[in-house]
Amino acid sequence: MTFSDEFPLHPSVCYLNHAAVSPWPKRCEQAVQKFSHENVQWGATHYPQWMLVEKTLRKQFQALLNAPDWQDIALVKNTSEGLSMIAYGLAWQEGDTVIISDEEFPSNRIVWESLKDKGVRVIEVPLSGENPEADIIAACDESTRLISISSVQYASGFKLNLKPLGQHCKDKQILFCVDAIQSLGAHAVDVKDIHADFVIADGHKWLMGPEGLGVFFSTSEARQQLTVNEYGWHMIEHVGDYDRKDWVVAKSARRFECGSPNMLATHALSASLSLILEVGMEAIARELEAKMNHLTQQLDAHPNINIISAKEKQRRAGIVTFTHTSLGSTELYQLLMKKHVICANRGGGVRFSPHFYTPLEVMDKAISLIP
Repeated sequence: MTFSDEFPLHPSVCYLNHAAVSPWPKRCEQAVQKFSHENVQWGATHYPQWMLVEKTLRKQFQALLNAPDWQDIALVKNTSEGLSMIAYGLAWQEGDTVIISDEEFPSNRIVWESLKDKGVRVIEVPLSGENPEADIIAACDESTRLISISSVQYASGFKLNLKPLGQHCKDKQILFCVDAIQSLGAHAVDVKDIHADFVIADGHKWLMGPEGLGVFFSTSEARQQLTVNEYGWHMIEHVGDYDRKDWVVAKSARRFECGSPNMLATHALSASLSLILEVGMEAIARELEAKMNHLTQQLDAHPNINIISAKEKQRRAGIVTFTHTSLGSTELYQLLMKKHVICANRGGGVRFSPHFYTPLEVMDKAISLIP
């Protein structure tokens, strides 16, 4: 499977940083150019057609998430905004607890810790045990209001089995929130199968879109539990009826979108998702697994490399993090970046994150540049 036309990266670059910010596919660039040109020549003349692109984007996310309805999809600025909508939308009681892991990205930790003055306690469950899913479930009790967990941990790449967590939450009437930023676009995320109440992800990593636009899925039942904290013309039921004096909050997830949409990013992200849906998540996951098999085998064969990510296939997504026997992670990261190996310094090591289209020779070249 080759996509050289869609990803004409500079030949000097070894791009292994999709877990941070992804390059755009060519069709994303073309969508932005077309949208910009249309603005220059016509202004907002074609705004009704732009709104159809926004609806298309919601339906694309519905397909990716296997959501019940496209109206379960809100378009948000980023994952942090979506998490904050939940944190400051729920009516907390003194003594409520939120369960997270001990490896979460700050976005999925700080927002819950900020609820301390409301009497909410955060419990961090280590993922280092033999059965971390069982450990998370064991940490729940009658005070547990919500589990908020990353499907894939940003630093280690550790992949959780979300289905038993979601089933436990369903059985015990606990809300289940999934930060899917490190899996959506790399592996299948089925909100029905995992019994998720909320799923949030940004568009600029594995979805290969621009920064500034992401997805916030909520079931109709779950979003009824959230108080809306931002108001405007766009989040009411009768949107566009500007002369109407009476109003109600929209029944759909649009209730979380208070004002004007990010129309430029909407066009760009919709173009990127069209590629993902065209290739298919099954094919993408299969290709990415093959790339990860090759990458981990080559890193394992390097005499100075120690992989600190989990090597088991069921615990692996698109991230592998490693250390060097004689170089610190910052030193190695800086050395690789100077050689145009685009990677990240995370979790005490250097993180490589290829995507489904990444050529094997790019990974081989990157490894050859490690001393």
